[in-house]
Amino acid sequence: MSALRVAVVEDHALTRVGLCATLVAAGMEVVGEAGDGATGRDLILHTSPDVAVIDIGLPGLDGIELTESLRAMQSPTHIVILTMVDEEANVLAAIAAGADAYCLKSGDPERLVEAIRVAADGGAYFDPRIAHIVLRQFTGDRGRHVGSPLSPRETEILRLIADGVGNAEIAERLVVSLGTVKSHIRDTLIKLSAADRTQAAVIALRRGFI
Repeated sequence: MSALRVAVVEDHALTRVGLCATLVAAGMEVVGEAGDGATGRDLILHTSPDVAVIDIGLPGLDGIELTESLRAMQSPTHIVILTMVDEEANVLAAIAAGADAYCLKSGDPERLVEAIRVAADGGAYFDPRIAHIVLRQFTGDRGRHVGSPLSPRETEILRLIADGVGNAEIAERLVVSLGTVKSHIRDTLIKLSAADRTQAAVIALRRGFI
């Protein structure tokens, strides 16, 4: 299988270097870099990468405007928005503009790599810390908890996972052992047929269980 071709549009040079290094280490091909929206648009249109990683706060043409522009031009490139902020307005604006994924810069590099792969495969990815914003926007509160296979404690833990809380902090907040938290998560994965905790949270949100 050929390597995924990725363009990086980020105005901070050091961040851009780090992003490119992360992608290359993950076996991807960086086809080009840009430090502003207008240059990024030209780069993407010229190279037609599989995925473009675009910072939301670009000078001139910002990340949302760049995404809207590419979609208006019917560019086939999938778009991953990268930002420091998890504000609801920004998240929803990125979705409305046509972004395929939304990642926080404060997250693990593995999350960005996963987002790129999911987007390249035609899927949608949102950082677990903001997934609840996306899914609640579209599902509302209709049918919440109806037919849920989860226990109250499992539901509570999944809510925390959806908000980006790690296992150790969950144990501390709920005043239980880390082993107990892991046991609840294991049972939850089985009940929801999920591969990992993040996927479990997304499934539960989509089905209205949390």
